[in-house]
Amino acid sequence: MNSPAAIGALGALAQEHRLALFRLLVQTGEEGLPAGAIAEALDIPNSSLSFHLAHLTRAGLIQQRREGRSLIYSADYVAMNALVGFLMENCCGGEDCASTDASGTSTDQSERKSA
Repeated sequence: MNSPAAIGALGALAQEHRLALFRLLVQTGEEGLPAGAIAEALDIPNSSLSFHLAHLTRAGLIQQRREGRSLIYSADYVAMNALVGFLMENCCGGEDCASTDASGTSTDQSERKSA
């Protein structure tokens, strides 16, 4: 991933509804959700949801596919992992990437799971 693509993806996520939408799709998995189910889960009007879905699609963070008469949306895990990889590139200056979690326990970043 290059800087302009990362800026576009981060910009798309820098809005409350789009961030919630993307997190919902990440949690849902590869099967995705139809637009109506997303609108209901997030309590977003359909007109607003269409705008947010288009924004995330243009940023390359979600994909859509047609199943019958429904459009199904899902997170693009390759793009998501590329963004996280870009952000973590050269992490910690080559040092061990151990950090502290909320409980004060040291965690090893290499144990992070990818979606």
